[in-house]
Amino acid sequence: MLTNLRRAIFSTPGKIIALIVLVVIAVAFGMADITGIGGGTASSSTLVTVGDKKLTEQELQDRLKNALNRVREQQPMLDMTQFVNTGGFEQVLDQVINGMALEEYAQQQGMTVSKAAIDGQIASLPAFQGFDGKFSQQRFDDLLKQQNITADQVRADFRRETLVQWLVGPTIGASQVPTRLALPYASLQLERRKGLVGYIPTGAIDAGKTPTAAEVEGFYKKNTARYTLPERRVVRYAIVRPEQFVEAAKATEAEIAAAYKANAAQYAASTRRNLAQIIVADENAAKGIAAKVKGGASMADAAKAAGLAASNVDNAEKAAFARASSDAIANAAFAADQGAVVGPLKSQLGWHIVRVEGIEQVAGKSLDQVRGELAAEITKRKEAEALADLRGKIDGAIADNSTFDEAVAEAKLKAETSAPLYADGRAAMDGEAPDPALAQIATAGFAMETSDDPQLTPIGQDGAFALVKAERVIPAAPRPLAEIRDQVTADFIRDRQLQGARKAASAILAKLNKGVPMAQAIQESGLRVPPPQPLDASRGQLSQMGDQLPPPVRLMFSMAEKKAKMTAAPQNGGYWIVWLEDIEEGNAKGNDALIAQIRGQLGQLVGNEYVEQFAAAARKAVKVERNEAAIARLKAQLGGQATGGN
Repeated sequence: MLTNLRRAIFSTPGKIIALIVLVVIAVAFGMADITGIGGGTASSSTLVTVGDKKLTEQELQDRLKNALNRVREQQPMLDMTQFVNTGGFEQVLDQVINGMALEEYAQQQGMTVSKAAIDGQIASLPAFQGFDGKFSQQRFDDLLKQQNITADQVRADFRRETLVQWLVGPTIGASQVPTRLALPYASLQLERRKGLVGYIPTGAIDAGKTPTAAEVEGFYKKNTARYTLPERRVVRYAIVRPEQFVEAAKATEAEIAAAYKANAAQYAASTRRNLAQIIVADENAAKGIAAKVKGGASMADAAKAAGLAASNVDNAEKAAFARASSDAIANAAFAADQGAVVGPLKSQLGWHIVRVEGIEQVAGKSLDQVRGELAAEITKRKEAEALADLRGKIDGAIADNSTFDEAVAEAKLKAETSAPLYADGRAAMDGEAPDPALAQIATAGFAMETSDDPQLTPIGQDGAFALVKAERVIPAAPRPLAEIRDQVTADFIRDRQLQGARKAASAILAKLNKGVPMAQAIQESGLRVPPPQPLDASRGQLSQMGDQLPPPVRLMFSMAEKKAKMTAAPQNGGYWIVWLEDIEEGNAKGNDALIAQIRGQLGQLVGNEYVEQFAAAARKAVKVERNEAAIARLKAQLGGQATGGN
């Protein structure tokens, strides 16, 4: 399984689906995850049964849609067909089945999660918190309504994920890899290889005759996918921003005066002190330390002699210091003169010895001095309240089955209709990056069906939001040949050159493997190409450089010595030919730092393997039934391969 996991991560499709590999390895909640935890109207067709729990077609489609939306954050142009056909369907299905199986196994072992614990987790999510940072029941209800899910469904998913974490948490990172096992892997990082690389660029090949109309048409039909435009959508929307309420939200003189009065203590004259304190558990020891300090010893020296450390509290205010100690200690410390030693006095933490290091008198602030500050705070609060009120009004209208036009009219908003948009918000494939707000609106539009009710979606970070409705879907389709004939003709010629470059590279490769030097083999090809370049790298560079490592160097580490291989350059640029001249084996013996690093990496991999094996064992221990025909039918439908039959 380790091999499969590595293959998934390092393959091109794997980069797309790596975000959703095995739920038990990375359980992360946030708004993106909450949107896929069930919902919609459950289909009568059951795909998987685990114990008494069922996975329906509708629920799996919801989860696939949610996973696609998350992946679109990195791959905006990805659609469901591509996602399914690059392995996303199987990954999400396995994720769900593993979660169900682990939950069932945990319940069989008598494990339970209290409702209070689940509600505590829900309340801690930023997605469900209001402007004050506290849990907002209204926000919770609004988001669940937008996603068409219930509180019971949310709690069920939290319960499942909590049980999963309890089951697999102890195995993640718990593995210990011995030095003897790590040594050969560490030595492998020090392995060094040297060779040569030659390059046959596509442009070095003669373009040949102008292709005929039949050749261009044939090439177009063969490469239809290359000229297919992704799905686009027309979205209707109305944006609500805080600045729309600036005039109505301006603070009045009465409000400013009331705010000043309510916070009179904050603006009154006060005293701040720099304090040093030592907290001791034993009263007699505290008395001894206090005596030393009063006798002239510094707080730091007196504390150090007792095996303790003095702490400094700078710019302390009496109320805050009282909360951190006690009222009696704060009263004494703020009544003493500079340089005085107070205590020992007892709090819940122990016995306090406090020395007054400095005293600062802070002048009070008049209403005129803080008028601007108060006005800004009041205006911001009123804007937020106006936003929340309007959002609630619109949400109520949607709940009452108002149409998009009715909700917009009732809220007195300006409705707009977008041009056909791609998933990232652009109106043209080669267009500039869209306005961030439009990009977020497009994301919301692509997460909806045209039959769905309009939805509210956040815009930016200032509380702005938009009412969004998916108006029309323009399916993915190839551009007509007549519109792009020149482009197809150029692509045909370049493809012809690419095939010629491959043929030339193959001929050079054959000579190299027969012992002909690379420079001679390239010269005999008759092509005007760059001379061979030396390659020299260690295996450790592969992991350090990652995707930035040139493909010829990566290829060199998958070859046998005194052999040659070829690999395609990106963007059909041509072909590289690599000759491996020498392999210098590494030896990490005595390199403790490298061995420790490799032990950590192997430990993580082994820990993940334990999790996978545990999940596999749980699936065997519980009754898992798969409706393979229904699963295959749904995959074919979502992957664009459905034939229309039952």
